[in-house]
Amino acid sequence: MKKLSLFLLIAGAAGLLPACKGNNSSAAATDSIKTTVDTTKNVSAAMGANADEEFANKAAIGGMAEVALGKLALTKTSNADIKKFAQMMVDDHGKANDELKQVAQKKNISLPPTVDAEHQAKLDSLGKLSGTSFDSAYVNLMVDGHEKTLTLMQDEASNGKDADLKAFAAKTAPVVKTHLDAINKIHGNMK
Repeated sequence: MKKLSLFLLIAGAAGLLPACKGNNSSAAATDSIKTTVDTTKNVSAAMGANADEEFANKAAIGGMAEVALGKLALTKTSNADIKKFAQMMVDDHGKANDELKQVAQKKNISLPPTVDAEHQAKLDSLGKLSGTSFDSAYVNLMVDGHEKTLTLMQDEASNGKDADLKAFAAKTAPVVKTHLDAINKIHGNMK
């Protein structure tokens, strides 16, 4: 925002410069102002595109994390409900990840190849747990993660600028809601 303000200030000053030199051409100043307004529109469009790209990156990281956490849970838990849920994470998020990659490729959006440091730390931490400690931590992480992911998907479906990413989010949100309902049920049964 500071860069935009600075740019607008410089552009405005550049438009006034001819008037300061005694050039009474109001057309030059008007053209400069029009250019500034047009640039502002372009910045707004770019900001929308950046928000869509940010969504794609967050969705990709979250999806990769869900698959990795699901695979971890399949090896760590003996709880049948958690195993079933973990397999659903691997299957559903794996499919969604593939769909997102296709959309991103079409849009020339480079998605991260691996999870970020935050999600890697969660994976590492969960990997050190076992038994009911693992189950409890995994379920709590899934509840929190799916609440955040549902909000992310719903926001993009409502406010995204890119039609393909909006469609992806709108299609994925109900799946994430199903996951959230399932993990909340498991969470409630564990109490």
